[in-house]
Amino acid sequence: MNFVEFVTAPNNPDGKMNKAVLQGPYAKQIYDHAYYWPHFAAISAPADEDVMLFTLSKMTGHAGTRWALIKDEAVYERMINHMTLNTMGVSRDSQLRALKLLKVVLQSRGREIFEFGYKTMQNRWEKLSKIVSLSNRFSLQEIAPQYCNFFHKVRPASPAYGWLKCEMEEEKDCHEVLKAGKINVREGNKFSADNRHVRVSLIRRQDDFDLLLQRLTKFVSKEDGGGDIKTM
Repeated sequence: MNFVEFVTAPNNPDGKMNKAVLQGPYAKQIYDHAYYWPHFAAISAPADEDVMLFTLSKMTGHAGTRWALIKDEAVYERMINHMTLNTMGVSRDSQLRALKLLKVVLQSRGREIFEFGYKTMQNRWEKLSKIVSLSNRFSLQEIAPQYCNFFHKVRPASPAYGWLKCEMEEEKDCHEVLKAGKINVREGNKFSADNRHVRVSLIRRQDDFDLLLQRLTKFVSKEDGGGDIKTM
């Protein structure tokens, strides 16, 4: 029996750098590296798997363009044939748009966009973590600082999502808990987890993120009759 394993690295939503579980001659892996960019994760090693998927949506914010890097020429030819039969190939305007965007990123060898992105995401993660750390009701995933070969330093976490958990025994549906406070999140069961977990997006517009902090702060402030919490 042959197996094809999809490996998300970093994982959506908890940011873990997953590795393949299945090994051997009858197991093949496809690595989804949608979030393997310096503003979301420490780049600990070059991406060098046999089949890898990437997307512009998590690199520059332009949705609708994915691409694959493939080592085996025979696998590449079969993928091209599949795409041609099912979609009549990739549109030229999509390819030209992607090429233009990649050229712009490479003008500064990626430093400008990734440094801006990392500072933004790290700042958002820090603010969200600070609020949750003051709570007995909620918790977040832990991501340890790691050395990044792109920035050449040990860097704190800057994930795309917070993997939030409702810790109170009676609150079994965290989505409904936060929905009551007008906080929009995605249920844990969308990611094969229990509904005590929810995915909190850190990659929305700045005003959306600020509103998230404001409303989450209200939840935490009400615990044990606590006072107002400053988020800035």
